[in-house]
Amino acid sequence: MGNNGHPSPNWIRSVLAQYEDRLLRYAQRIVRDEALARDVVQETFLKLCHQDPAELNGRLAQWLYTVCRNQSVDLVRKESRMSTMLAETPPVAASASPPGDHVERLDEMERVRTEIEQLTDSQQECLRLKFEHGLSYREIAEITGLSESNVGFTIHTGLKKLRTRLAEKSGNG
Repeated sequence: MGNNGHPSPNWIRSVLAQYEDRLLRYAQRIVRDEALARDVVQETFLKLCHQDPAELNGRLAQWLYTVCRNQSVDLVRKESRMSTMLAETPPVAASASPPGDHVERLDEMERVRTEIEQLTDSQQECLRLKFEHGLSYREIAEITGLSESNVGFTIHTGLKKLRTRLAEKSGNG
């Protein structure tokens, strides 16, 4: 820790190395623009420079995601571009499977992404924070301002709706 309860440059660099890419992806899904997402993440880390690391003990990830989310939502509101957050197709690892399998997996991921876009904004955000970012219900609750039980309900109903829609599509296709 630096002087006066402010973080040391080494601590900031360490946090930056650990969280910058994840926060960029998260912000970009909200603001839908890479340059704006970079601005949001930069603001998030500038705010971190004024925090006492001792006060963030055990809550660093939640604090970063909350600040990043709030900055992103504020930016979207200011620019009057409120839109649903879209999931990026996750990178597909190279495998020894035949090329046809790879194409089928990409098609399935695209179907899932399309159906996720039909969920409510809250369901989309909770599902992404849970499955893309690996956060707990408690962490998601702190980031979104929902109660822990509401986060669980939102994830449950979102998954149920997603499974139903995917089953309907595969039954009809």
